[in-house]
Amino acid sequence: MKFTILDYLEETSSKFPDKIAFADINSSVTWKEFVARSKEKSAVISKYFKKGSAVPVMIEKSVKTLEYFFAALYAGCFYSYFDATFPDSRLNSMIETLGVKHIIADNRFEKKLSNLNITPLFEKAFDEECLEYDDTRRREIIDTDAAYANFTSGSTGTPKAVVVSHRCVIDFISIFTELFGIEADDNIANQAPFDFDVSVKDIFSGVFTGASVHLVPKMFFSFPTKLLDFLEEREITILIWAVSALCIVSTLNGFDYKIPKKLRKIMFSGEVMPIKQLEIWKKFIPNAVYINLYGPTEITCNCSYFIIPQDAKLSAYTKGIPMGKPFPNERIFLLDENNSLVTDYDTEGEVCVSGSCVALGYYNSEKTKEVFVQNPLNKSTFERIYKTGDLATLNKDGNYYYIGRKDTQIKHMGHRIELGEIESAIASYENITRACCIFTDNKIHAFYTGKESEKKEIVSLLKQSLPAFMIPSDFIYTDEFPLTKNGKVDKKALTEILNEHKD
Repeated sequence: MKFTILDYLEETSSKFPDKIAFADINSSVTWKEFVARSKEKSAVISKYFKKGSAVPVMIEKSVKTLEYFFAALYAGCFYSYFDATFPDSRLNSMIETLGVKHIIADNRFEKKLSNLNITPLFEKAFDEECLEYDDTRRREIIDTDAAYANFTSGSTGTPKAVVVSHRCVIDFISIFTELFGIEADDNIANQAPFDFDVSVKDIFSGVFTGASVHLVPKMFFSFPTKLLDFLEEREITILIWAVSALCIVSTLNGFDYKIPKKLRKIMFSGEVMPIKQLEIWKKFIPNAVYINLYGPTEITCNCSYFIIPQDAKLSAYTKGIPMGKPFPNERIFLLDENNSLVTDYDTEGEVCVSGSCVALGYYNSEKTKEVFVQNPLNKSTFERIYKTGDLATLNKDGNYYYIGRKDTQIKHMGHRIELGEIESAIASYENITRACCIFTDNKIHAFYTGKESEKKEIVSLLKQSLPAFMIPSDFIYTDEFPLTKNGKVDKKALTEILNEHKD
């Protein structure tokens, strides 16, 4: 019987001991080696981290990074990836949220770590300790224990850590791999950073099936020729990528250079897929199966999918490509502003999700109580749901269609972002009294009041607290914000100003 992620890993290792499990640009590891190395590293983690605690890992994406992730699991803990390019203030906020004293890190980040409120455990510590693996903690893990925590943007300026359990992963990945026919012979190309939950599908699809997972270097996405060479040389069969990553290839005419011959399934998520870009992919790789995936981090990757028919005329999707239908063992429904069920077709409502896929909540955050709630439609038994904040409609064809965000949260460059966090950072600049951001044409535009300032000055300030993907494309000065009759900033009016600014 299999109750934890590690049970699946060990089963795969038993079936395919000498098969490549994970490979980066410089190294690879077999399933048997991967289990052995993870256990070995877990002995040191058990010494420095309490059972059930978070294990931050700050190592550039590699086979070694994954060994530390699973070492954390063998130690009865959960892992959380820390991106070294993030500003110190953001990393310290993440450290405070998790309440950790140590971080596993690469030696190259020693200077970076000197500015953080945490003690690093460099690789030499794992070499010098030479402790033996003890399976006591591993035997005590149950399926509702945490497996990993991914940070999302926070509207208050504080990032939130979404905690996902072993059971969440087991429930989703076992269905995901079976539904889409992922097998041991497949080669998966991992595009997503390890702090982005798209990577969860790559990593655990390999763990659950024995498929080999190849880590694509980030720099390759700046050079489509290198990227396409990689896909061809590694005989990649499956892509589970963010929309923005797929669009890099199609917008830069990558297929004029080379067409990967082995690709059979191409899945995308994170943003609305532009029809024109998908048409390019289908033109050059017509025999692949294309799948649109939808779902926030809080429900373990995805809750709905839509398999695009081979003969589909994409131009017919005037509402955009459908979010599709729920995954098996996941329930999706729409609630109106009064928490009543939306029963009419093509009527907007907030997407709510129920099932084992729903995450444990936000680590050490009161925000959990606001969005992980009792199903208001169920008056008889406890049924925990996640209110996504996304708006959608249900069509007569049984498919859900995405409308947009209920609040100011957006999806940009594959990341979920609270515009409020950006606004707070801008407003912290001494010359600025107030800020408001608008997301349109796949760009973040910032309006501000106070003293007119140079763009480079504001950008320089923001780089101290925000990652690059959250910095607006432009900054528009205004004497005052237009207001609605309720006294709120009129974003429609700001959008009109933006259009005039473009002209």
